[in-house]
Amino acid sequence: MNLRLVISALLIAGALTSCNQTAETNESKVADSAAVGSAPAADLKDENSQTVYNDYLKLKDVLVSSDASGAKAAGKELAAALSKIDGCENTSALANKIAEASDLKTQRMHFTALSSDIVALMKHTDVNSGAMYVQFCPMANEGEGGYWLAAEKEVRNPYYGDEMLNCGSVEETIGTGKN
Repeated sequence: MNLRLVISALLIAGALTSCNQTAETNESKVADSAAVGSAPAADLKDENSQTVYNDYLKLKDVLVSSDASGAKAAGKELAAALSKIDGCENTSALANKIAEASDLKTQRMHFTALSSDIVALMKHTDVNSGAMYVQFCPMANEGEGGYWLAAEKEVRNPYYGDEMLNCGSVEETIGTGKN
């Protein structure tokens, strides 16, 4: 079976089964809203969505650093956070696949489908302040491309790390910092 066909099927399946339901709001500010890195993370109204977003950023950052063992740990944390949101069972399973994989290539392949689901979830989550940036690398996945979320506009590519750290562009802004 062609790798492009498998990736396309994963993306379609992820889009159809993603946990993109409207998140419940939680008026209290989430205490742990600081992003990894220097940019402020988006502050989300729903505490569970905030935890998912923060854990997703950790995973993205360790993939940027090309740290397979860090990705295993971050994938496990993200899977646990996703399991607390109704409708995110399949997305949690994708995060678990990253946690179970021992090589970066496999982890990054699963990250593509995972990111599709997480972007869909965040598009349906209320943002108190800040912004999330949907970024895209056209070269990821053997030229099929790949999306991911970031807390900052500066591109740090999780699909290639140091090999092509700045390959990509901001495609969309979610939240109050709209372009």
